Parts: sequence; C-alpha cells; structure tokens
Amino acid sequence: MRMRKKKHGAERIAACSELLIENIEVLKEGFGEVFSTDRPVHMEIGCGKGNFACGMAEKYPDVNFVAVEKVADVCCVALEKARARSEERPDDNLRFIIGDAKNLAENVKPHSLDCIYLNFSDPWPKAGHAKRRLTYRSFLEIYKNLLNEDGILKLKTDNVGLFDFSLEEFEAFGMKIIWHTRDLHSEPQNADNVMTEYEKNFSDKGQSICSAWVKFED
Repeated sequence: MRMRKKKHGAERIAACSELLIENIEVLKEGFGEVFSTDRPVHMEIGCGKGNFACGMAEKYPDVNFVAVEKVADVCCVALEKARARSEERPDDNLRFIIGDAKNLAENVKPHSLDCIYLNFSDPWPKAGHAKRRLTYRSFLEIYKNLLNEDGILKLKTDNVGLFDFSLEEFEAFGMKIIWHTRDLHSEPQNADNVMTEYEKNFSDKGQSICSAWVKFED
C-alpha cells in the first residue's frame, strides 16, 4: 500500500503504544503477555488502515485479534483508528504488529492461532513476482506452522488473477478448500462479513469480491 509519509509518524505511533506489540519475540511463548484474557487468537496479515481489525474486535469480544502491517505509516492510521474506537472494545482484545509476515514463523509460538485473514493483499501481477504473493507456498508454510490443528485461513480479494493463483497454490499445497465464492456479497456467509476499506470501495462500484476458506491437511 502506497501512502505519503506521515508527519510525526514515529511520535504518533508511540502515542498508541498500548496497542502495539513492539517486541514480537514475546510471542514465542504465546499471547499470554499481550492479552489479559485467554481467548482464541485471530490474526490479520496486511491490515491496512485497520477497519477490518477494529470491526472484528468490536463484533467478536470473545476473540483476541492481532493485526499485522508491514508499512509503519499505514499502521499509524490503523493504530489511531483503534485508539479512537477503544470504548467500543471494553474487552481490550486488539493489538498490532508493525513487521513483515516472513518473520512471524520464527517469532510466534507454533500452532497458537485459530484463524488467519488475508484481505485484499497486493496481487503482485507480474509473473516474476509470484513468490511475493501472500498465498505463495512459502507463505502457506508459515501459516501452517502458526495455525492450530483446526485453524482456518480466510482469503478475500477483488483480484481474480490472485484468486485463481491462490486456489491453485492451496491445491498444490494439499489444503482443503472448505468454501469459496467469486461473489461474497451475494452469499449467506456475507451476513457475518466485516468489510475492509478496499472492500467497501470496490463494493460501492459494483465489483464482486472473491473469497475462500481453507484448512491445512496433515
């Protein structure tokens, strides 16, 4: 996600430090030091401006949510949004990580997540950039290590090319596709859907959203 550099970004992020996991290595022992209440943990990788993460944390107070964003200036917006909406989360169940998804496997306790969300990830459309896509098999290996036995990976994208690529990668990796659609907003599953900023923009323009829920097989 491209964004103009935020003025006083570091100071603004520091002002939201109570929501930020600054030392990701504490997660090697699990999420006990991050959340005061032991609940299922869901993670969004590539949270953008935070609309989905905030909405999910508010809608599901019985789940702890961790939102990961690689670009600090983007996460700054998400952190400020979450802080402004903190009264909507009386259970204090949302935290953020500024970092690369590639580093999660070595810093997060294995099999400690119940769900991973990939929402409108960069499609990296050039063939030579396939390894950068968050549904490429090397990333799937990371997710497999992070999710517990019953954990689910949930994908949403407006990009048909990325969606087709992802389905092929899931199959090649031996994953089980529980459910998928090329028009999420016309499906019963949409009743519990929380939209991202991108999703709302695409939906307002009449664009269909692709989605898939998958599990790793032994």
